[in-house]
Amino acid sequence: MARKYDWKTGCDVEATLSVIGGRWKPILVCHLLNGKKRYGELRRLTPNATERMITLQLKELEADGIISRHAYAEVPPRVEYELTEYGFTLEPILVQMQEWGREFKRKQRLREEGGVDQTVTT
Repeated sequence: MARKYDWKTGCDVEATLSVIGGRWKPILVCHLLNGKKRYGELRRLTPNATERMITLQLKELEADGIISRHAYAEVPPRVEYELTEYGFTLEPILVQMQEWGREFKRKQRLREEGGVDQTVTT
């Protein structure tokens, strides 16, 4: 079932953030870039997230067509998640965010150590 949106600004960035915004969605998507994962694997890979939050975030990603959920009729039940073709289009965005975050953390460490950032910006 598709989610309903009430975009306040009409900005395209708002639309993107409505899909991948939040603390755990981008992390879950990053883990799925490497292939299918079972729920338990995703839980272990995001130990600071509650089970409820992981479940909610996965349901929203599924509703947005970013991931697909495969439930197998086995005992015990087995559920796997994987990115859809559309979900893989987020990879360059997430890689860019990762690179930006790495640089931001580097600059913060320099500030905390009292160093000067030598990066030239244009």
